[in-house]
Amino acid sequence: MMDGKEDERDIEIEGMIIANEESLERYRSGSAEDKDLLRQPLLKNMRTNNTSQLAIVGANVCPIESLDYEIIENDLFKQDWRSRTKVEIFQYVVLKWTLALLIGLGTGLVGFFNNLAVENIAGFKLLFTNSLMLREKYYHAFAAYAGCNMALAIAAAALCAYVAPAAAGSGIPEVKAYLNGVDAPSILAPKTLFVKIFGSIFGVAGGFVVGKEGPMVHTGSCIAFLLGQGGSRKYRLTWKWLRYFKNDRDRRDLITCGAAAGVAAAFRAPVGGVLFALEEAASWWRSALLWRTFFTTAVVAVVLRGFIDFCHGGKCGLFGEGGLIMFDVNSAKPTYSTPDLLAVILLGVIGGIFGSLYNYLVDKVLRTYSIINERGPILKIVLVVAISLLTSCCSYGLPWLSQCIPCPADLGDPCPTVGRSGNYKNFLCPPNHYNDLASLFLTTNDDAIRNLFSSGSDKEFQLTTLLTFFVAIYGLGIITYGIAIPSGLFIPVILAGASYGRLVGTFLGSFSYLDTGLFAILGAASFLGGTMRMTVSICVILLELTNDLLMLPLVMLVLLISKTVADCFNKGVYDQIVKLKGLPYLEAHAEPYMRNLVASDVVSGPLVTFSGVEKVGNILRVLKITKHNGFPVIDEPPFSAAPQLCGLVLRSHLLVLLKGKKFTKQRVRDASDIMRRFKANDFAKPGSGKGIQLGNLDIKEEEMEMYVDLHPITNTSPHTVVETMSLAKAAILFRELGLRHLLVVPKTLERPPIVGILTRHDLMPEHILGLYPQFDPHRKKP
Repeated sequence: MMDGKEDERDIEIEGMIIANEESLERYRSGSAEDKDLLRQPLLKNMRTNNTSQLAIVGANVCPIESLDYEIIENDLFKQDWRSRTKVEIFQYVVLKWTLALLIGLGTGLVGFFNNLAVENIAGFKLLFTNSLMLREKYYHAFAAYAGCNMALAIAAAALCAYVAPAAAGSGIPEVKAYLNGVDAPSILAPKTLFVKIFGSIFGVAGGFVVGKEGPMVHTGSCIAFLLGQGGSRKYRLTWKWLRYFKNDRDRRDLITCGAAAGVAAAFRAPVGGVLFALEEAASWWRSALLWRTFFTTAVVAVVLRGFIDFCHGGKCGLFGEGGLIMFDVNSAKPTYSTPDLLAVILLGVIGGIFGSLYNYLVDKVLRTYSIINERGPILKIVLVVAISLLTSCCSYGLPWLSQCIPCPADLGDPCPTVGRSGNYKNFLCPPNHYNDLASLFLTTNDDAIRNLFSSGSDKEFQLTTLLTFFVAIYGLGIITYGIAIPSGLFIPVILAGASYGRLVGTFLGSFSYLDTGLFAILGAASFLGGTMRMTVSICVILLELTNDLLMLPLVMLVLLISKTVADCFNKGVYDQIVKLKGLPYLEAHAEPYMRNLVASDVVSGPLVTFSGVEKVGNILRVLKITKHNGFPVIDEPPFSAAPQLCGLVLRSHLLVLLKGKKFTKQRVRDASDIMRRFKANDFAKPGSGKGIQLGNLDIKEEEMEMYVDLHPITNTSPHTVVETMSLAKAAILFRELGLRHLLVVPKTLERPPIVGILTRHDLMPEHILGLYPQFDPHRKKP
């Protein structure tokens, strides 16, 4: 009798899958019967999630799964926690802080190495070009300049195209999605870290209009991910302490620290790094994490300070002349009146408009580049070479259109500047004259920003120069992002914003008390607010960059205005990129139409459950014909008086249990034997590997008829919601708790003990609006 019931159950599972596909086709055909689904409670869970569970990582389309931040409270976990001594708990706490220290040290070292390499490579290139121009070998100078840029561009593109495609781009959208619970493959792998570091150096030194800030966030996250692997059996790093971190929850905290450390290393802004992680990167936060993140960024600041002090006096080549503050403009004291506030409001409006337009154009360019990039590595490199050549032509050619300007009479610095850095580039000008456009183009991005932020000289740059530079940087920044190199968005946005800010300041010079350098800072803030849509973190980063606390009220005002204006048109640039890549990111707020639905309206099927003591063959069959990562466990007679929900068991835990082969011939509970055979660490999340796969199992024919007790590995306290809870409330609960599965239970006792399971993909707007197109605000009405 028992075998007959189990055969019927196998047939039922396969029949549910077929029936589900048929019902989906009927729903798409739009029959009147199916259109009544909204008004009927979903008692039989027969829908599949027909949204794409694939996303673009680099230029590759990869399957996407969710991370599991929930504490799996099964019997093995409880036994492990009960058996931990005070010494082991102390070890766990000490190791968390030790890893935070190591993340700060590693990210600080990489940040220093990045700056050192960029300054020396770019400095050698510019000095060589300048020496050829002084000998009037202009064609040779362009060939040398463009050739160096192209060689560096090819090196960066080859690394991204052949070694680690996931390293291309900023990396912030991927880190943001990971901290939201999206497990995208390869985004934090060792090869991605290697390519991110060297690809960013080659790209920035190669003259592209890109920054190293976004890649540094990705780099810090990769370092944190590698340190938080919990050991590695492959490399025999199996120290007992490391096993504490074999879970997604602790890795999430470490990666949050790594993202903050990346910002601190890139901008030398430790407090700004903490706020960036809080405002933009992390989807989940707590006070203990704030302490560790702040400690990590403080370590980064100390490391950078030590190496910068060491490099003073030319010990590190062309690097080390600056301090911890990158753009010190504290010499200009901001005194402002009502007309100045009106000018600041104007800058905020301009920044919001330009920022939203920038995001719109970046989105269009990324869609175009994705068509090119998917055709293979060769076309990726060709596209990078084309953009490199165009950038070199603009940087070398546009200064020829600018007129020479006499050097200021009361200038303390040499004019024209001899060598690489400085505001006053010679570029074919007679003695005591300089080319202001060359001072912005033929220099590193950091020096260009420093020149635009400089105070005390309102007529240092002509209006036509600032306009030309703004148009060129705005266009080059848009077409450069999306090619196969690591590329940050912060620096292009700061350059463009500072140029039009200084342009407005120069134009309003006779009406305003503010220095043009301060206008440049406000312009950069307005453009950052219009593109990134961050406020608090950008405000603090800019204050740490410029060491000008007196600008705080004006920076706050311009950020609030620019963000408000830009929000009227589209989303922030990182949110757009996350959506474009297809990463299933859960927003912090629910859509309005979700309040018209309840949790049971969107659960997808087929719903497959296991008994508390299940037949091995049934488990193996279900694992083969489904891709679910969690299965409800139902206790049935004789183990309970009536069918009741025991909990949830994970696919990965089932695979470990089956590989251990602790089976019984009779259908009886065998928890004590399993508890002796396994430890909680056996079911921990694997490190860089994929863990046990279905193909690794070797189940014999006679074992297929045996039974296994699932109670010891079942999470007996999964998060559940009643089927009548509004979908909006369920979605917010799902995100705030960092869940992978949310069980939907019936409201009445007469029903089966579970209605369905909500997963991340069930809460995506594409899935919900596919089921209920009448709620789609963009759907054309018949």
